[in-house]
Amino acid sequence: MTSLESAEEFHARVAAATDDEGRLPVAIEAMPGWDIFPFELDGLRIKPLEPLADSEPPREGENPADCGCRMPLTDEQALRIAWSNERWVLKLLLDMRLPVALMLTPRDHFDLADLPDDLASEMGRLMVAITAAVEELPSVGRCHGARIGDGGAHLHPFFFGRPARMLQLRGSTLLDWEENLPPVPEEVRRANGAHVGSRLLARFGGNGPAW
Repeated sequence: MTSLESAEEFHARVAAATDDEGRLPVAIEAMPGWDIFPFELDGLRIKPLEPLADSEPPREGENPADCGCRMPLTDEQALRIAWSNERWVLKLLLDMRLPVALMLTPRDHFDLADLPDDLASEMGRLMVAITAAVEELPSVGRCHGARIGDGGAHLHPFFFGRPARMLQLRGSTLLDWEENLPPVPEEVRRANGAHVGSRLLARFGGNGPAW
């Protein structure tokens, strides 16, 4: 059986594909060549490859005692809650420029890899319901889901409403476009978030939008 590749071996293979400046070639047959790619190719180049780090950096909340889940909500944070029950909180993200952006978190301190089976099952049902509610919004074409996991150790899957009929914003480049869109009016963001929260309230009980 072939042994599993180490981080050093993977990095060495990538480094072997770089040029004299340590840059990988732009793969124009992949994402940069798609019609949804938000940037023109003239002058586009990839940053030089950095050396392999000695270790993975700690994430925020790696120690449960220091995680935000153990701290009381501020008034501002409480007003972001679109829906909640005794196990989960769905938060409206206020700094994104999409029709709606939401983040689901368990109340107890878990990441995806150690989520108990009962919460994992419930999370699946919640993700289906959130996606369906987001896609009911007139200004949304699709709901994108994401779990990144590099910033915070507390599980927090995202739900992004991709603007309807803006086909350049389809697919994995949505967040590249999002940063360059104009801000969403607060009343629009709140109304869209309240719609999603109300749908979860009707299906799962709990508490609806805090605003």
